[in-house]
Order: sequence, then C-alpha cells, then structure tokens
Amino acid sequence: MPRHTVGYKMKKEDIQKHELVPSHIILKKEEVEKLLKTYHITKAQLPRILIDDPVVVAIGAKEGDVLKIIRKSPTAGISVSYRVVSKAVL
Repeated sequence: MPRHTVGYKMKKEDIQKHELVPSHIILKKEEVEKLLKTYHITKAQLPRILIDDPVVVAIGAKEGDVLKIIRKSPTAGISVSYRVVSKAVL
C-alpha cells in the first residue's frame, strides 16, 4: 500500500474557497476592451492561464476569456493581474 496519496482532487466548489487560491473573475467584453485600451496592449500580449487549470474549470471560463485575478499581498495589500485562457502556453 502506498505511503502517499497522489492525485487528490478537491471538489469544484471547494477550490475557490481555499485560502491560497486567489479570486478569479471572468471579465465582460466591455471590461476587456477597456483593459486593453488602458494599457495599449492586445489580448495576445497578456499572460496565459491553461484551460485545464482547476480554477478555470471551476468557474467555467472558455478559451479566449480574460480573467482578473485578485491576490492578497503582504507588501501591496491587494495585487491585481490579468490572464487570458488558452489551450496551450506559447
């Protein structure tokens, strides 16, 4: 019998409640346009998050969706980042 449990999976609804998992929000089309315009970038220039990431699956995001990720930061208080959902990291 193995000594370690490998492959433990949390229930979909549990993963977002974990204290180490930051908040992930799917942006609306208008919010994405404003974000890209504000920073003078294209969607292709955003960092990527894989479509099979557990949080992406849990929130029902699709390829091409842009996620706003809000983390607690000991130095900044709150840190906000954005990622585009992708099938593969290029």
